[in-house]
Amino acid sequence: MIENASDCLIIIDVQNDFCAGGALEVPDGDSVVPIINSLAGIFKNRLATQDWHPSGHESFASSHAGKFPFETIPVGYGEQVLWPDHCVQETHGAEFHSELKVDDLQLIVRKGFRRHIDSYSAFYENDKITPTGLTGYLKNRGFQNIYLAGLATDFCVAYSALDARKEGFDVFVIEDACRAIDLDNSLATAIQQMDDAGVVRINSTTLE
Repeated sequence: MIENASDCLIIIDVQNDFCAGGALEVPDGDSVVPIINSLAGIFKNRLATQDWHPSGHESFASSHAGKFPFETIPVGYGEQVLWPDHCVQETHGAEFHSELKVDDLQLIVRKGFRRHIDSYSAFYENDKITPTGLTGYLKNRGFQNIYLAGLATDFCVAYSALDARKEGFDVFVIEDACRAIDLDNSLATAIQQMDDAGVVRINSTTLE
């Protein structure tokens, strides 16, 4: 087990709406669950994020007349992808996957709960200004090496990885414990951005 006080695994958004049959299903998303569960036997320190949108969230296509999922619109903080309604607070879709081991998580960070701003990253909302508070928590706990797994590689995982690097952490994305949406070549773009930022991409087998 990785018991070093400076190492922490962050599980990103492994929720029903991102898994099979969900409102915003990530292809093959369910397959990350057993891999992430196996990491519970490796990492002593484990956190998770949870998408937690109110009904009528600004990022939902249904909130904009005549717009459809996966179109984009300009908003105050840049371009916003419009999504199907997903991970609405207190719904089954917002719950963690039923087989995901969550009992021993040390912290759950909810994001995207402000109606007028989306939040992909575990660290900042999409305006790049509003913090979730996770940076302070991790630094107060003395963590330096951040390992990321979950959904989706090219959005919430990548945004979290890039922001973690900006905050001075050493970041490792466990690629086989992630799956991507790959919207308009977004996966290749995300990988390039992470590589350029010094994010290290690894396989879970290297941690055994």
